[in-house]
Amino acid sequence: MLDILLPVFGLVAVGYFAAWFGLLNPEADARLSDFVFIICLPILIFKTVATAVLPDVQPWGYWISYFLGVAIVWAIASWAGKRWFRCGQTESVVAGFASGQSNTIFIGIPLILKAYGDAANVPLFLLIAIHLPVTMTVAAILMERGNGVSIKTLLRRLILNPIVQGLLIGVAWRVIGLPFGGPFKTVADDLAGAGVTCALFAMGLSLYRYNLLGDLKLASLITVLKIVAHPSLVWLFAFEIFPMPTVWSGVAVLFAAMPTGVNSYLLAERSQAGVAAVSSAIAMSTCLSLFTSAFWLWALNVA
Repeated sequence: MLDILLPVFGLVAVGYFAAWFGLLNPEADARLSDFVFIICLPILIFKTVATAVLPDVQPWGYWISYFLGVAIVWAIASWAGKRWFRCGQTESVVAGFASGQSNTIFIGIPLILKAYGDAANVPLFLLIAIHLPVTMTVAAILMERGNGVSIKTLLRRLILNPIVQGLLIGVAWRVIGLPFGGPFKTVADDLAGAGVTCALFAMGLSLYRYNLLGDLKLASLITVLKIVAHPSLVWLFAFEIFPMPTVWSGVAVLFAAMPTGVNSYLLAERSQAGVAAVSSAIAMSTCLSLFTSAFWLWALNVA
């Protein structure tokens, strides 16, 4: 686990100390986050939607098990944010998103593939292809609709949202059947790959600006929901309610057990809501996931 976690903290630490030593203005994280949110993330979503290999028969039990878990922890975090922490609509959506958004690229992929090997490829990458587009689109809708905008304004803002644009272009590309290769693929791969690195670096800058342990109460709630409640719910649904192959159930649980993903920070920074809480939750959940992931690996009998 350490060889998986250390590179994550390494990139965050580089950003943190770059701000600490005055090499960069701490507020540079906002500009870097814009680059990731407007350019890199939409390209990543476009690429995954355009190239995803979908099964002929949809594994509805798999989808329901995972996303029902996301919906429950999201609803709890949003409700608690408003009720206990006096969060506004946007900040409560960010808290909910952070409670259900997993770190898949840096931690999820290597951990799950190490646990289940090649047998995990289909369920893992299928969920990766659907996970971010669905959660980002839902977050955009909840933020806009929750602020009382009309349906017409909501639709216009959604169409102009970079995340939704990446999703729509990816779907159109897939339906038309256009090729995805050559120099175009290389550029898309490079930009999509740069997104994770830049986002973690920007989060390090943000942690310096907002304090490494900012808004600990909300961050603690997000952390507990993410690495304890979310995998527990998915375990219940995937093993007890919806029948599916054992490997698929295990992948769903481990995917849910991953710490809060850096995309939560990007959403918070973009909307300027809950940045301190989400940054702290990412750091806290990533540290604690060293222990909780070991538990889930043991519980799934793959430790």
